[in-house]
Amino acid sequence: MLEEVERWLRQRSWSAADRPLDQLLAAKRAAGTTVSVVLPALNEEATVGEIVATIRRELMDQPEGGPGGAGVPLVDELVVLDSGSTDGTAKVAAEAGARVVHRDAILPRIPALPGKGEVLWRSLLVTGGDIVCFVDADLREFRARFVSGIVGPLLTDPDVHFVKAMYDRPLAAGAAGAGAAGQGGRVTELVARPLLNLHWPLLAGFVQPLGGEYAARRSLLERLPFPVGYGVELGLLVDALHTVGLDALAQVDVGVRLHRHQDDQALGRMAAAIYRTAQLRLARGHLVRPRLTQFDRGEEGGFVPRTAAVDTEERPPMTEVPEYTTRHAA
Repeated sequence: MLEEVERWLRQRSWSAADRPLDQLLAAKRAAGTTVSVVLPALNEEATVGEIVATIRRELMDQPEGGPGGAGVPLVDELVVLDSGSTDGTAKVAAEAGARVVHRDAILPRIPALPGKGEVLWRSLLVTGGDIVCFVDADLREFRARFVSGIVGPLLTDPDVHFVKAMYDRPLAAGAAGAGAAGQGGRVTELVARPLLNLHWPLLAGFVQPLGGEYAARRSLLERLPFPVGYGVELGLLVDALHTVGLDALAQVDVGVRLHRHQDDQALGRMAAAIYRTAQLRLARGHLVRPRLTQFDRGEEGGFVPRTAAVDTEERPPMTEVPEYTTRHAA
């Protein structure tokens, strides 16, 4: 590991407990900073409601007659971005207290593409916070520190611009801490970490480079391109490094992350998209053929090939979108 990365690990890796809520609130009020939390969601009715309810109960002011709890005004805006759910995700999220926005209602002149990065990019148009915090909507046993922990350095240190969560990620289902702590994040270990260590060694200190929980200043996010699919986390991390430098990046330990795990074929598609995202950033010239063939066991024996397109589209920085610049100039 580079000496610069070892120094970064000492100076830019924290625990959520390092910044108590009262310290964060004092810093937020002093600077007049606003915070938006965005949950990208696709068929997450089983988990999205509890995440929304926890954030509202613990990190937001409660309106008179609203849900009980002694929330603190850390989060100003809570938005669930529905990516085309066919279940009750939108209803559950709204009933729990989120503002729900459908992907297709944002920037309708540009037809939406499928993918997580697409909704994260579009969320910048319908949120207003100086700090934008992304949280996956499939988390179980969610804790408010997933938000307060990663927002904390952005509120207290003006030199920090981008913060990733780090955590244990057990593969086995069950109570927090069950299973082998290091067994989740297979694409991280097999694809993303080798790519980062080989090509962007300054990012080798990130424990969870592909994690879906991270926060950043709007002033940074609006300048970055967004891969529309699975490559969005790696793309944003690499581009943030090149835009603001390593010392503006940080990570915070938030404990244990439990969520729904993908099957091997989904992981294969994710890995291909991440490789493609890395390749685009390494050289804007020749690219490998962006398709991936996988195999299923056929009903009559033998293997049946299934070929899927690899996510290749990227959305431009929001500062290049007229609707965004018009809105934020108002």
